Amino acid sequence: MPASSKGKFITVEGIEGVGKSTNIEFIRKILDVAGKQVVVTREPGGTPLGEEVRRLLLDHRNDGMSNDAELLLMFAARAEHIAHVVRPAIEGGNYILCDRFTDATYAYQGGGRNISFERIATLENWVQGELRPDLTLLLDLPVTTGMQRARNRSQADRFEQEKYDFFERVRNTYLSLAKREPARIRIIDAAQPLEAVQRQIQKELELFLMKNQ
Repeated sequence: MPASSKGKFITVEGIEGVGKSTNIEFIRKILDVAGKQVVVTREPGGTPLGEEVRRLLLDHRNDGMSNDAELLLMFAARAEHIAHVVRPAIEGGNYILCDRFTDATYAYQGGGRNISFERIATLENWVQGELRPDLTLLLDLPVTTGMQRARNRSQADRFEQEKYDFFERVRNTYLSLAKREPARIRIIDAAQPLEAVQRQIQKELELFLMKNQ
């Protein structure tokens, strides 16, 4: 895929319970130590409008939301996010560290909701142009483990309440994306103890930074 982010756009992906929040903070510290200016953000969200859309998407009051409405809301929030956070940060010479991006849309709305990848790709190209992540760290672990961790963490939101089969489709889609783009999407075994997970993350980041000096 073409990219216009000059080697500075890093995303973190994975199903619920993989430890994204903890490891995003770890990644931020590595980039700080490397002397990089980092903007940490998330999807859906990252802007005032995006955070409002996030609340709509996660709220149980909207359990009956149609799949197409969900997909379009994701890209509406993404368009705002790119315009007001991602592109300005990259143009200012900063690194972007984003909790989920369009790979999540392929996984959740494509794999989970069975929306065609062709429809998602049309929106991706319209909203993003040539913008794509330069490195994606896919935190992967079995669905049963992730669901248990998520249940222990907090009350389930509109996505987290989905059934096991939904998350199996999401996980399998993520793994298929990684197989299709192995140079960009690096799989991290999130079922390991945290120290081992972070050693693997650090190794991938060091290789990435070396290549993009």
